[in-house]
Amino acid sequence: MEGPFARLPEGFISEILSLTSPVDVIRTSVVSKEFKPAADSDTIWEKFLPSDYQDIISRSDSAVDCTTKKALYFSLCDSPLLLDGGRMSFSVDKRSGKKCYMVGARELIIAWARDPWYWHWISRPDSRFREVAKLKAVCWLDIRGRIESQMLSTGTTYAAFLVFKIAEEYYGIEQATSLIRFVNHESDGVAGRRAAPVHLVSREGMNHPAEFGGKFPKMRTDGWMELELGKFYTDRGDDGQVEARLIEIISLHGKSGLIVEGIEFRPK
Repeated sequence: MEGPFARLPEGFISEILSLTSPVDVIRTSVVSKEFKPAADSDTIWEKFLPSDYQDIISRSDSAVDCTTKKALYFSLCDSPLLLDGGRMSFSVDKRSGKKCYMVGARELIIAWARDPWYWHWISRPDSRFREVAKLKAVCWLDIRGRIESQMLSTGTTYAAFLVFKIAEEYYGIEQATSLIRFVNHESDGVAGRRAAPVHLVSREGMNHPAEFGGKFPKMRTDGWMELELGKFYTDRGDDGQVEARLIEIISLHGKSGLIVEGIEFRPK
């Protein structure tokens, strides 16, 4: 027996589904086989992709070979694309279709990063980037990542995450502070007054975690750790550069053992 939607034109169903979300479309196609042809159509999945996805893909040296827009969507969700000679990566948020970028360590503003006495640039097989930064020893820890707000999806709350690992031997990096600012709208000094405490070592690695406020890192599916540095709203994307910063320059004790892959900006 035909279901109640069997006689509806596929184009009509596609138009309805395009007003929902990628998650809703997948669920609908599972529940009702009558929706599956429309739910798999290029018309729907092209609408879920960022409007400038072709321009973004053109900045990659890797070939993107997908026969359908649905396949392309999930490829960009599950396999971040390296852009601009490997300086950053791009992916799509699976639930919303909004843009995600990770700025690689080489593109971050890291105090003393060019001095081999303090930072060491290494390759790791578990990183998407050619090089990551390993902290040898500093007293002044200051890491900034910037991205143009116009590159991000508009009208969206984003969060910035430090993506990192901790070496087997480390010291002095357990606690720091973090902040987010729009570079053209707020000075370092003003933003610094609202810096929030964060922890680079997990709760399990601390003797008395309940005594400390602030955010703790979480494990990612790619094997790295991530620490939320703050959140912001993109509005129309005309706010210029947004900066995420990790800083510890108050307690000028020695610090070592932090391995930085990048800073990721993705929808909250």
